[in-house]
Amino acid sequence: MYKVEVVENGVQASNIIHALENQGYKKDNIYIFAHDKDRSEDLSNATETGNVSMKEQGLLDSISNVFRKRGDELRSKMQSVGLTEAEASKYEEVLDTGKLVIVGSLEQLQQ
Repeated sequence: MYKVEVVENGVQASNIIHALENQGYKKDNIYIFAHDKDRSEDLSNATETGNVSMKEQGLLDSISNVFRKRGDELRSKMQSVGLTEAEASKYEEVLDTGKLVIVGSLEQLQQ
């Protein structure tokens, strides 16, 4: 089970993250996606949220992402935290507009 939110900036992202925490999501299971890799990493570090790593993706996808274009990498990472292929494609298009996508995953909590 997961929840997806789309926001315009880091301030809105921070507010959504706090709301997700109040709903029982742990910060390690909240992921911020931005089309720009540096922006995504900076926001994840600033908000102390999770990074999609080998734990979520598995070895093969992690290695494959090194060779993928950014859009393909983002879709793969979003799928690894619970989104369907269609949802990942839809939200990757949202990222193309400069917005941020936040995914809170409860499934990660149950493992």
